[in-house]
Amino acid sequence: MLKNSPAFGSFSTGDIQAALAFYGRTLGLDARIGAMEVLELQLAGGMNVIVYPKADHRPASFTVLNFKVPDVEAAVAELGRRGVRFEHYDLPGLKTDAKGISRDGGGPVIAWFKDPAGNILSVVEEA
Repeated sequence: MLKNSPAFGSFSTGDIQAALAFYGRTLGLDARIGAMEVLELQLAGGMNVIVYPKADHRPASFTVLNFKVPDVEAAVAELGRRGVRFEHYDLPGLKTDAKGISRDGGGPVIAWFKDPAGNILSVVEEA
């Protein structure tokens, strides 16, 4: 039924202006405040994401956006220069190195970071 229906993703933030600065300036995405004061992100490949303000925002406990990159190490270095801090994990089945990169042989090369509202994002190496 919905096979030919355009779709978009969405998640919340507690501060729409901080989100605009982070997604637009820090990450370099096409980001603008649209109707009803929501942040509209236009991503590569034609996907659109809406970040909406929510007074009682609670960060997602899962990854809300994954960005495919050809080289995670290079992406981590560039984003780090832009002020992005990467998450470090030392859990059973999930370990990251000193740069915050997971190179577990059972999964993709990936590094996680958070937006100003605490939502989890990642850069993941294209296989």
